[in-house]
Amino acid sequence: MTGTPGRGGGAGRDDASATHWAPGEHILWRYRDHRRGLPGPVHICRPVTVVQDTDELLAVWMAPGTECVKPVLADGTAVADEPLATRYTAPRTTVRARWFGDGVLKLARPGDPWSVWLFWEHDWQFRSWYVNLEEPRTRWSGGVDSEDHFLDISVYPDRTWKWRDQDEFAQAQRSGLMLPEQAARVRRAGRAAVELIKAWGSPFSDGWEHWRPDPAWDVPVLPEDWDRTPAHMTS
Repeated sequence: MTGTPGRGGGAGRDDASATHWAPGEHILWRYRDHRRGLPGPVHICRPVTVVQDTDELLAVWMAPGTECVKPVLADGTAVADEPLATRYTAPRTTVRARWFGDGVLKLARPGDPWSVWLFWEHDWQFRSWYVNLEEPRTRWSGGVDSEDHFLDISVYPDRTWKWRDQDEFAQAQRSGLMLPEQAARVRRAGRAAVELIKAWGSPFSDGWEHWRPDPAWDVPVLPEDWDRTPAHMTS
């Protein structure tokens, strides 16, 4: 599998009239912050290149060195360096920073409460899949928006798997960022993802680990208005 070059440049079109993006187009993959059980402003923004966009699957590539937006504490400290007890209550801001490490292929099926990310080593030795539990993505003219649900699953080539970030999932509930009803939905989503892994269903069985990006693709540019509120939203 390789990427197919298409229209690049800006992050999406000026309207949401087209059903799908073309391979090679640049869009934004964004996450909104949590505000006591409600979605807040965008605090993660990653420019990506569309690999495939159909009724069944959105696949995008985040190239190494892509300039992104990420949350940090108000004093510039990395979020992961803050003690867990105050990690979600300490004041935050956002900064622009380059993606550290190799590129990431992200796969998302419409309506699924997770996306699946693929990671490789520098020599394209496949490392693992990462199931990121999240709100089903909302499409808009410039990309997709979601809300991270803290809990994740790592999946390895030998088909073993393990839960990730269970401590953060529990702390988010203690901090009031995730209400009990939402936490119960996330746990159900996690169990459904585990059943999919055990059955070795799509996308794990689809051969995406052999995919490679098209060398003609540019690295998408992070726009100045990366946090703009979409005028038109579609589910």
